[in-house]
Amino acid sequence: MNNNCPPPVDVIPCQNQDHSRWDAFVEQCPSATFFHKVGWQEVLATTFGHRPYYFLAQRNGKICGVLPLFHVKSLLFGNALSSLPFLVYGGVAATDPEAEIALENKAQLLAQQLNVDHLEMRNIEPGNDNWLVKDLYYTFRKEISADPDANLMAIPRKQRAEVRRGIKKGLTSRIDSGVDLCYDLYAESVRNLGTPVFGRKLFHQIQKVFGEQCQSLIIEHEGKPVCSVLSYTFRDQVLPYYAGATPEVRRLGGFAFMYWDLMNRAAADGARLFDFGRSKKDAGSFKFKKYFGFEPEPLHYQYYLVKADGLPNVSPTNPKYRLFISLWKRLPLPISKVMGPWIARSLG
Repeated sequence: MNNNCPPPVDVIPCQNQDHSRWDAFVEQCPSATFFHKVGWQEVLATTFGHRPYYFLAQRNGKICGVLPLFHVKSLLFGNALSSLPFLVYGGVAATDPEAEIALENKAQLLAQQLNVDHLEMRNIEPGNDNWLVKDLYYTFRKEISADPDANLMAIPRKQRAEVRRGIKKGLTSRIDSGVDLCYDLYAESVRNLGTPVFGRKLFHQIQKVFGEQCQSLIIEHEGKPVCSVLSYTFRDQVLPYYAGATPEVRRLGGFAFMYWDLMNRAAADGARLFDFGRSKKDAGSFKFKKYFGFEPEPLHYQYYLVKADGLPNVSPTNPKYRLFISLWKRLPLPISKVMGPWIARSLG
């Protein structure tokens, strides 16, 4: 017997008693993200009703990898096992290759047992070489400074002028103790884009589960809210996530001012990395982030096909959704808030 061989990797379902050590592992694992935190299991299951499958890999009782999965089944958008739906990052977070392989194998087996169309891993870095990769989404991340002036000068000239316009217009900022105002601004913006909006319950669940790790920043002009963003903090990172605004935000330079203000607030609290999240290649938000001084990095969303014969496409860029998007933009806002969550729960 070779005594130098490492103990075997065991993959087991995550139980309630494992939650604290799951999160302790996520905090120190270099490949883990805020979305690997176990609290998302409660948020997504409670809000959308999809079934979670959370697995951990361990050696001699010590965690060496985690994999959060959700089964999202819909008549409209297909049948998938995903890590993670509704979130920008996911996949396996592990500290060694054996644990990563063991968790991937577990996910493939589960996908076959559930007879899904496909298994999706929303990786930041490339994963299994044998899986298909979708070249659609990019992420934007860079370091920020504790000096507000340095953050301003790091923004390219055109967007820097937008920040200064916001300053001249007298925009002010504050942290809101709740999430309802942020949700209302977000819901209006999403409707205007022709996309079904998530329900208010999602914002409430996020605040309930993550507490001070999520904050709602409100930007006001003459006492009136004009834009807002719900952000997450993780390690030394800040992640602006759900943003929304009134139509007048553009003439005020509101978005540029808001993200600059968020950088400064986060840096003052110890953050050093600003994670601008994902955008579709060449979309409006993609260009905005580039013009804000961020370089796009491709996200390696990878797929293991079970019943499907090709990569899924539930993106708004899919031509078959064009009429639906056009009609949705015309819906009165109150109706979109009622109908939107029923449809959005299946988007993933």
